[in-house]
Amino acid sequence: MTAENGNGGEKVGAQRRDRTVVVACIAMVAAMAGLSYAAVPLYRLYCQATGYQGTTQRAAKPSDTVLDRTVTIRFDANVSPDLPWKFEPLQRRLDVKIGENTLALYRATNTSDKPVTGTAVFNVAPESAGLHFIKVQCFCFTEQRLDPGQTADMAVSFYVDPDWTEDDDTKDVSELTLSYTFYPVQKPKEKTGETAWSGTRAGG
Repeated sequence: MTAENGNGGEKVGAQRRDRTVVVACIAMVAAMAGLSYAAVPLYRLYCQATGYQGTTQRAAKPSDTVLDRTVTIRFDANVSPDLPWKFEPLQRRLDVKIGENTLALYRATNTSDKPVTGTAVFNVAPESAGLHFIKVQCFCFTEQRLDPGQTADMAVSFYVDPDWTEDDDTKDVSELTLSYTFYPVQKPKEKTGETAWSGTRAGG
């Protein structure tokens, strides 16, 4: 074998190794992206199961047990700087009985000249309250679309679980804050949630 042939073989081998490394890197990046994508719903499920970071719970129907003890619920509203909406609670606080199903309203207005879809993330404070704050229906379960200048009243139906009084972390707590933050949706789904509880209003 001549030196030229030997060098040619080495080049081919090096090219094959390079391709193998590139393929391996691409596969690793794809796997990491897949794990990152899967981690989001898994983390959300973990928070919902444990109430971690004040994540609230969800129930299919209202509580059938009402206790003769009240808890004060304060309501907070925030909007991402990237979302041209005005968003506020229609009540700043409510005193509710533990286990009593309660309806609260928020109001959102699209202040831009184009349709915009938003989605709300939520939590309660203190964090220990998240495990016992139960939502039955909520505008935050689906994406919300508002036309230019449209105003919509958005409802959340909830109750405080009677187990509140048995949990060492909450039995002495008498007040909690329910907070929402709306963010823009870059690629809205074809069907968005109903924005209003009792109708929408055009204009401000």
